[in-house]
Amino acid sequence: MAASPAELQDRNRRLTDLLHAIAQGRQAAFQELYQLVSPQLFAVLLRILKRKDLAEEALQDALLSVWRNAASYTAEKGAPMTWLVSICRYRALDMLRRTRREVSLDPMLDAEADEGEALSGLADDAADTAFVSKAEERALEDCMRRLNDNQRKSIRLAYVDGCTHEEIAASLESPVGTVKSWVRRGLESLKRCLEAA
Repeated sequence: MAASPAELQDRNRRLTDLLHAIAQGRQAAFQELYQLVSPQLFAVLLRILKRKDLAEEALQDALLSVWRNAASYTAEKGAPMTWLVSICRYRALDMLRRTRREVSLDPMLDAEADEGEALSGLADDAADTAFVSKAEERALEDCMRRLNDNQRKSIRLAYVDGCTHEEIAASLESPVGTVKSWVRRGLESLKRCLEAA
């Protein structure tokens, strides 16, 4: 069952407190953060990378980056989970690019990487300009506006908030199969729009 707005607010507050403590070098805060977010972050990484070993490596690298850069988190970058998911997604996309150079990947993995690249600046409240140029961000937001409401909401929940299909279905009060279809078709439309741009 999806979390209530009050529960999400409490969780965001707790994650923000933990990030501030991590910025001060508190290992216990880092351990608590790890326990709270690693399952969800791992699921996001596994969806992108399709391999458990790569997802585990990406999670370790991403959380090491969180340990080193916790002080750079501010509320202007979005909700704490949004910031954490962004770090993980960028690490996963870097790994996919590196892996593509080393070996030829199967077409399904290539398609997932292309979808991830198309979404690199997805969150208007979470995109870090260090990762995405303003022109790319504007193009993506323009393409996002062209999606129907259900596709747009589903993609934001999946790729910005790191929600599972089940969580999105609960949030939008729709069947899981319908949500999967909205995400898939929305990503296909985004990819076409961005290629045209």
